[in-house]
Amino acid sequence: MTNPLLRDLRILDLSRLLPGPFCTLYLAQLGATVIKIEEPHGGDYARALSPEMFALINRGKQSVTLDLRKPEGVALLKRLAAGADVLIESFRPGVMDKLGCGYEALKTVNPKLVYAALTGYGHSGPYRDRAGHDMNYCAYAGALDQIGSAGGPPVLSNTQLADLAGGALTCAIGILAAVHGARASGQGCFVDAAMLDGTLALQVVALSTLRTLGHTQPRGTDMLTGALPNYSLYECADGKWFALGALEPKFWQAFCAAIGKPELGRKPMSPGPTAEAVRAEVSAVLKTRPRDEWERLLAPADACTSGIYTLEEALANEQVRARGIVENVNGKPAFASPLQFRDAATASATPAPELGADTAAVLATIGIDDAELARLRAAGVV
Repeated sequence: MTNPLLRDLRILDLSRLLPGPFCTLYLAQLGATVIKIEEPHGGDYARALSPEMFALINRGKQSVTLDLRKPEGVALLKRLAAGADVLIESFRPGVMDKLGCGYEALKTVNPKLVYAALTGYGHSGPYRDRAGHDMNYCAYAGALDQIGSAGGPPVLSNTQLADLAGGALTCAIGILAAVHGARASGQGCFVDAAMLDGTLALQVVALSTLRTLGHTQPRGTDMLTGALPNYSLYECADGKWFALGALEPKFWQAFCAAIGKPELGRKPMSPGPTAEAVRAEVSAVLKTRPRDEWERLLAPADACTSGIYTLEEALANEQVRARGIVENVNGKPAFASPLQFRDAATASATPAPELGADTAAVLATIGIDDAELARLRAAGVV
């Protein structure tokens, strides 16, 4: 098999919980060597907060324990950083500098190092020192205001938009761009990835509406959030739901013909009384059959339709199974890399590491022998 694309990338991961580890999971799945640097007592908070989440997003990584509050721990991190391509951390701005291992300190031992700081609000601006979580960044980015039904309250999504898309994946793009630049120029850089910034940049449709109308539309009433009956959600006879995404006229007309209402396909699709009358007709039809029956009947129409699945159903879906994105790890489902390549490969992931499982092996690469390791352990450094 062709070697994974990032097989020569070595990453020190000091991040915790969800965003940073999810970022490095993607890189590990592409073949990067990811070394988690964890506190000797407890490690990544996710180990205790959500062991299953920890197991999912830390597969394929190694774990080394270092106490960065001790000078010897900082010295060891610097020695590891000298041979690394990337360091990623998710502390508040200034924490690593106070410990003596911020970007300015580490680039003296490795000028080519890419130092990625993944934070809520970034390393500049009046909010830089604020605490926050996914909902806070989504709230400030205008995303939370747009999620929910018309006339209803904002709704929390169980897909963390800021943590995963605005933060983790945006940061991964920044890291790869910076590594490419460092290898070309010999000079690394500081990647300042803020989850608020990344989430704000996702608000393309809402910003398009603002540019068109001079204001956004209330939640549930924009073009892709419920204003159009041909791009909406409908309840079926069994109480399950159906997604109709027939945005283009050809798909809308094909859908209307398939449900026995071809005349609806000739009506203009724009918000207003006509649209609501059409919605009522479509709703009445879709309530006459269960979801799975509609799926079978409408699949030949090729009209951008789908049942709304639970995660359990999604994992068993024939398309998902055919693509091989779901793996069985110790009898439980996990996600393989969502990226597939021709003439290249993703990495085979090992289970998430036990705390400190790789400390001896990794420190041996910088000359720490058994006797020195024993001394460091006795001193609480590792």
